[in-house]
Amino acid sequence: MLYQKIIIGVASVIAVAVIIYLFLTIYKFMAQSNEVFHPKKKITLTPFDIRLYFEEVSFKSSDGINLSGWFVPVRSSRGAMLVFHGKGENISDGLILIDYIRRKMGLTVFIIDYRGYGKSEGRPTEKGTYLDARAAWEYLTGPRKIKPQNIIIFGRSLGGPIAAWLAKEVKPGALILDSTFTSVKDLAAQIYPYLPVRKFFRFNYPTIEYLKEITSPVLIIHSSEDDYIPYSHAIRLYNAAKKPKQFLKIGGKHSNNYIKSEKIYIEGIKYFISGY
Repeated sequence: MLYQKIIIGVASVIAVAVIIYLFLTIYKFMAQSNEVFHPKKKITLTPFDIRLYFEEVSFKSSDGINLSGWFVPVRSSRGAMLVFHGKGENISDGLILIDYIRRKMGLTVFIIDYRGYGKSEGRPTEKGTYLDARAAWEYLTGPRKIKPQNIIIFGRSLGGPIAAWLAKEVKPGALILDSTFTSVKDLAAQIYPYLPVRKFFRFNYPTIEYLKEITSPVLIIHSSEDDYIPYSHAIRLYNAAKKPKQFLKIGGKHSNNYIKSEKIYIEGIKYFISGY
């Protein structure tokens, strides 16, 4: 009888564990969009708050979504940087980065909000963010008449694969990937090693696959102390990129590494863009 009770008890524990596992898997499947996107709507600050002139720009994606961005010009600029931000931000979180690029690198800045972020309409999807990136590129090369070779595409975190996708579709002067991942499936598999995320995750954002097709100069930036996207992702991205390429190692956590490493960050990017 004792043996039977032990068997029943063990079976019950296993059954409960299986139910919990299935429930967690189903929950993550249903909520996976929230793992990738955290649309932030409120614009808290503008470049005027750091004494920079800017133009609020409205433009449209090829599927008809109205998008929003900031164009921050530099007189006699040698080029422009097209900036794609992270998943839990909007353009108002990019003021420090805008300041670095505009004041300390001497480049015009165009930073946009993906659909569903800031003042941009719609809801974010992987395909949609690619369309948004293409629309931003066409705005710079069209109405603003900036030559492709004078545009640097910059993507930070989630913006990385979006920037890489665009760089393989067009031929920019250069591509900068800051604190990004090899693919969102790779990252999810590391965050949730106990779940079959590679099988059910419908998002891909395969940065590393896009990199293999890019011929423009590439700079990979990553912190060895990144607490969200492991440093190993940057090493794999660098190894996958074609020459010419550079690697910039910085310090600090994922959210503030470019601030903590301000000097090396700015000088590293300036050195990179001076040579392309």
